[in-house]
Amino acid sequence: MGLTATVAALGMTVALAGCGSSGSDEGDVTLTFVAADYDLEGGDSTKQYWDGVATAFESKNKNIKVDVQVYDWKDVDRKVAEMVAAGKAPDIAQIGAYADYAAQDKLYSADSLLSIPVQANLLAPLADAGEVSRVQYGIPFVASTRLLFYNESLFTQAGLKPPKTWAGIESAARTLKQRGVKYPFALPLGGEEAQAETMMWILSGGGGYTDTVGTYTIDSEQNIKTFDWLKNNLVAENLTGPVAPGKLNRKPAFTAFAKGEVGMLNGHPSLMQQAEKNGVKVGMVPLPGPDGKAKSAMGVADWMMGFKQNGHRKEIGAFLDFAYSDENVLEFADQYDLLPVTVSASERMGEDPANKDLWPFLEALPESTLYPVGKTSWAKVSENIKLQIGGTVGPNGNPASTLGAIGREAAATENAD
Repeated sequence: MGLTATVAALGMTVALAGCGSSGSDEGDVTLTFVAADYDLEGGDSTKQYWDGVATAFESKNKNIKVDVQVYDWKDVDRKVAEMVAAGKAPDIAQIGAYADYAAQDKLYSADSLLSIPVQANLLAPLADAGEVSRVQYGIPFVASTRLLFYNESLFTQAGLKPPKTWAGIESAARTLKQRGVKYPFALPLGGEEAQAETMMWILSGGGGYTDTVGTYTIDSEQNIKTFDWLKNNLVAENLTGPVAPGKLNRKPAFTAFAKGEVGMLNGHPSLMQQAEKNGVKVGMVPLPGPDGKAKSAMGVADWMMGFKQNGHRKEIGAFLDFAYSDENVLEFADQYDLLPVTVSASERMGEDPANKDLWPFLEALPESTLYPVGKTSWAKVSENIKLQIGGTVGPNGNPASTLGAIGREAAATENAD
């Protein structure tokens, strides 16, 4: 699919009419904005970005201040949950899940915050994924798809070709191990983003978190087979490196890849920049399945939302309209090699040769599968996966037992909601 067709598949023409949000007439307001940290190297670039957006916004909206707070991905969802539970909800949060807050009537709907042109400019599949009971509450912020990354130099030196199947992954990992590669295949199932690594593998195995009608299928036969394969063919064969998968987080796995210590891992676009800074040549292929290319890649959208508690609807809307300008959207996407979530910014990215490395990810987005973020139970289920899934592939792990337990708890959480 070409880039123009890709964008057409993702969203319709931007609406040209509508009124923008405006600031309050009732005096100065300070918005509390909690955001996730995207800096893979432990710096403060995300804080700098949002501080810059806030300063530019404040210069045009003299009665509105924005207090920016940035937290690591492993902490940010919990931090916001704690703030809400303490009755001190932020005005704006940019985190991983929104549906449980929407179900508790704590969020403004997207159409009550965004001007018509801004809301219409959101890529349709991502905007649809932000709905609960057909009302959009989650506003997509940035997106990514995932591919299998490999170290081109290590593969060339070993005479290897990019794997096309799981057997190809195992065979390449064995060769890399024999050649002394520290992490033949890095498998980060630690708490930072275990739900993502899990989803990539179960999709490649023909399964998923839910079926076609949205029922959880975490302990399906396909998913159990996938984790049996991971446990027996990669982990038990010592092909995943010196850190147990359940203790390996995404950020250190990506850092190890950028140091040339990893042969293969599942990665997202930001890793390209990190690796290339260190002179690591990156190869990328679609995620392999047991017998060939996986039927679906994993797509991820992170979410922006506005909380009702402080009553700052107009001010929140004004800030979000400003934040979703093409200039701001593309600056963030370019800085972290991520995909924009608006039609106009996606079109510009798809036409700019400087972003050629991102085109494979952009093209994969329409056919990708996202987390079941519209389920109010997803935030709790995701946290439970992070806690338990790493032990599944350990020496005493039992995929059927662990996935069964996670599946039963998911069903119970869903029924309770």
